[in-house]
Amino acid sequence: MAWVGPPAAGYSRLSSLRPGRPRKTLQRIRPNAYDRTMDPVSESQVQLNEVCKRYGDQVVLDRASLTIERGEFVVVIGRSGSGKSTLLRLIGGLESPDTGEVCFSGADLGGMSERERAGLRRQSVGFVFQFFNLIPTLTVAENVQLPLALNELRKEEAERRSAALLRELDLPHCGQRFPEELSGGEQQRVAIARAVAHEPALVLADEPTGNLDLQTAGRVLRLLETTCKRRGATLVMATHGHDVAERADRVLTIRGARVEENSR
Repeated sequence: MAWVGPPAAGYSRLSSLRPGRPRKTLQRIRPNAYDRTMDPVSESQVQLNEVCKRYGDQVVLDRASLTIERGEFVVVIGRSGSGKSTLLRLIGGLESPDTGEVCFSGADLGGMSERERAGLRRQSVGFVFQFFNLIPTLTVAENVQLPLALNELRKEEAERRSAALLRELDLPHCGQRFPEELSGGEQQRVAIARAVAHEPALVLADEPTGNLDLQTAGRVLRLLETTCKRRGATLVMATHGHDVAERADRVLTIRGARVEENSR
């Protein structure tokens, strides 16, 4: 359905999406309760210990164990339905394992409340999805500012950071446009900007170029990798394309519900 007109302008639209009452005086993203459980000197960003996950009778992950270091670019490959998306959802705390342990910076996600896991995702994790998942009733700039509004960053700083990211990703004139007015490649670049706007420690990208042509996909991939590296963010990307693996620090393959490390 075509968009018939922009909604009322203003950062207040994003404020309505914040958890709880807005606090206008906050100047930075504040630590959440889960921060008290984090190990600040741990080199490992993500650890999975003997993780098992099944849906009904289907075993998706079987005794998966892995470690991802801070700042690494890790690619997870495997055929469709092999469990790549499930692995990313477990790492991001969107799902819980049936057995085993998933840790972020030394803290067991299973030991957190759902509110604390949501706080972790809001402040420390960025997601890039295959289907973009932009909010159609928000402008490009407002989509990028959304995680900043959820973290109660001041409006002026959110606007500055959004504008800088759009310039970095070659979208300086798109801030007031709506997602449906953009090409697929442009929408995915907006999704990247939104994923890194709050400067997360970890970015999870699930088939981020699956709906793009080869030329656009290559450009978006380079921008995603570069944008994360500039911010020191760990990047974990799920894909079925083996060509992406050449750019990664490490490659993991999911085969027969097992996570295997590829030799380089």
